[in-house]
Amino acid sequence: MKIRLLLADDHAIVRRGLQVFLATQSDIELVGEAVTGQEAVDKAAALLPDVVLMDLNMPILNGIEATKCIKLSHPEVKVIVLTSFSDQDHVLPAIRAGAKGYLLKDIEPEELVHSIRRVYQGQVELHPEAASQLMDMVAHPEETTAPSEGAAVGFEELTKRELDVLRLISAGNSNKEIGDILYISEKTVKTHVSHILDKLGLSDRTQAAIYAIKHGLK
Repeated sequence: MKIRLLLADDHAIVRRGLQVFLATQSDIELVGEAVTGQEAVDKAAALLPDVVLMDLNMPILNGIEATKCIKLSHPEVKVIVLTSFSDQDHVLPAIRAGAKGYLLKDIEPEELVHSIRRVYQGQVELHPEAASQLMDMVAHPEETTAPSEGAAVGFEELTKRELDVLRLISAGNSNKEIGDILYISEKTVKTHVSHILDKLGLSDRTQAAIYAIKHGLK
């Protein structure tokens, strides 16, 4: 089965270069392109791609807002940010919006393809500079804003089992691994994860892990 990819970038030369390279990949199918953030949202809804490769600096709706809209409507669609910006003002909002990857445009084409495959498989891909920004956030939480407006709700809203699941999420465990550790089904783990996200006002596991680490959940 091919990875169905939507490309969102307002620069024709970038889109053309990626078109040519992606055409050489037998396991990736470019199903559509978008030149504005709003078009990316609309095409994600119409095409339901597996992965969206999203630029941040786009007209009408920027990449962060477009990512947020896509994840709210279609949480199963994975978004990888591909941008020239590596500062905290871009990295953190993109991750909070639900991006599963944050890569810079100087990435080697082969590594970009590897990252697309890994994100499709459920992993998180971060450029070293983006990872550094997240580490700074964890080390100096007082210098950053809360993950989202709803995240003001504290851990006291979570049940003991939900706290156990959140700890294991922050440790990097998959749903299957969490189920094995806690002796519960993977379906039950997914239910707990959904409740955790709802109670903390977060949109995905990445945000949950960052929230747990930032607030010192042990």
